[in-house]
Amino acid sequence: MREPTYFVLAALLSGPLHGYAIIKRAEEMSDGRVRLATGTLYTALDRLTAEGYVRLVSEELVAGRVRRSYGLTDEGSAALRAEAQRMAEAARLVTDGGAARARGRLGRKARTA
Repeated sequence: MREPTYFVLAALLSGPLHGYAIIKRAEEMSDGRVRLATGTLYTALDRLTAEGYVRLVSEELVAGRVRRSYGLTDEGSAALRAEAQRMAEAARLVTDGGAARARGRLGRKARTA
């Protein structure tokens, strides 16, 4: 899962949001790394809706424009959790396992030197 998709889904964890709120929440949650253009967001939302990860919750007319709010589906929540787990496991390989392997290699070299 690409980082922008991850943060779009994560933005919806606390409940449905309209497009601009998703953009702002994703930017905040990613510490500014994910900055979505409006067109990019709505393309992603269309794709995520088709995949069953997001659903259209409501439409309302605000200042002459349609404001659509989107929510996370159970499938979207499961996909987000699976991706978070995958990233956590990958990080552990580097932070925990990588350090242990490096210590093991250094120990073997020191004994043979």
